[in-house]
Amino acid sequence: MNISQPKQITQQLHAALTTIGTLEKCAFLDYPNYPNIGDHLIWLGALFYLTDVLQTQVSYTANINNFSDELLKQKVGKNPIILNGGGNLGDLWLPYQKFREKIISHYQDRPIIILPQSIYFAKQTNLTKAAKIFNSHPNLTIFVRDNYSYQIASKNFNNCQVIKAPDMAFNLLKLPGIIRDCQPNKSILYHYRQDRELDEKISPASLNIPNLIVKDWQAFHLVLGNSQPPFLKKIAYLYREFWQKGILTPDEFLSRRKWLNKYRYKRKFSQVDNPELQQLSLSLLHAGIYQFQQYQVILTNRLHGHILCLLLGIPHLFLPNSYHKNESFYQTWSKNINWCHFAKNSQEVRVKIREIFHSSIN
Repeated sequence: MNISQPKQITQQLHAALTTIGTLEKCAFLDYPNYPNIGDHLIWLGALFYLTDVLQTQVSYTANINNFSDELLKQKVGKNPIILNGGGNLGDLWLPYQKFREKIISHYQDRPIIILPQSIYFAKQTNLTKAAKIFNSHPNLTIFVRDNYSYQIASKNFNNCQVIKAPDMAFNLLKLPGIIRDCQPNKSILYHYRQDRELDEKISPASLNIPNLIVKDWQAFHLVLGNSQPPFLKKIAYLYREFWQKGILTPDEFLSRRKWLNKYRYKRKFSQVDNPELQQLSLSLLHAGIYQFQQYQVILTNRLHGHILCLLLGIPHLFLPNSYHKNESFYQTWSKNINWCHFAKNSQEVRVKIREIFHSSIN
C-alpha cells in the first residue's frame, strides 16, 4: 500500500489490531507516570481503541511503580493483560523492560498483548534474556511499529505472535478536538529532545536558522513520577496543581478548559479504572496540541513530535534519534507523505526547511 496520507496509517493500524479479536475485560498496564506527551498520546490512542472500538471494560490500570498483584486479581481475575506501546522494549530504558519481563513471567495463565513498540537492545545478553522470557509464555502477542523491530522480533521471539502495526497514537486521528484551530506565527519550532536518545549531530547551533525556537515538550516542567525525593515530589505536586488551575500558564489553561468542555472526553473515562489519570493524560494531549499549533513549521527529533504533526497536518522535518527508531518508523510508514521529510544531518536540514517553510506560506 502506498501510504500518502495519515488516514492510511490509521487504516493500517486498525487492520493489524483486528488480530486481537474481542476483549470483554482487561488490565491495561505501564501508564506513563511522567510528562512525556508522546507516551500519553500512545496511552490515549490505545485506551480509546479498547473502549470505543473493542468495547472493552478496562478494569485495572497501573504504572510500573504502583502495580499491585492483589488489585489485578481483584479487578481483572484471569482476563488478558495489555501492556502499553512505545519505545522502551529493550535495554535503553531498563525499568520498563524489567517490569514487562516480570509481568510476562508471572502471568502465564492468560493472554498478554504488547501494543506497538520499537525494539532496541544494545547488549545481546539482554536480548537473549528477554527472548527466553517472552518465548516461555504460551500466549504472548507482540506488536512492533517498524520494519527493523519486526526483523528483531521475528528472529528472536519465535514462540510469540509478532505483528507489525503503526503507533497507537494514530487512533487519535480525526477524533474531536485533534485539530489545529489557530493561526500559526512565522516562527519555526525545533522540538528538541536532549536525553539519552539525542543524536548530537544536529544541534540547534549547527543549523543557523533565523527565528528558530528551541523547546522540548513544555509539559516537562511537570514531574509526575514516584521515584523522586520527597521534596522534589512536593515541588512537582505544587507545580502541577498550579498548572492544572491555570496559575502558571493562563492562556493554555483557558484554551484547555474550553477544549475539555467542548469535547467532553471526561465521559469516556467514567467506566475506566483511575479516571483522574486518564483526565491528566487528556490535559497533556491538549498541552501538546496547544504548543504545536502555534508554529508554521516544526523540526522534531521526537517520534511523537512527528506523529503529532501528522495528526494536526503541520508541515515538518523529522530528524534522527540515537538509534534506528525515528528513521525506521519514517521509512516504514510516513516516507510518502509529501508535507513531512526526513533529514539526516544539518546540511539537509538547512536545505529542506527552506523548502517546507516557503511551501507552507504559499
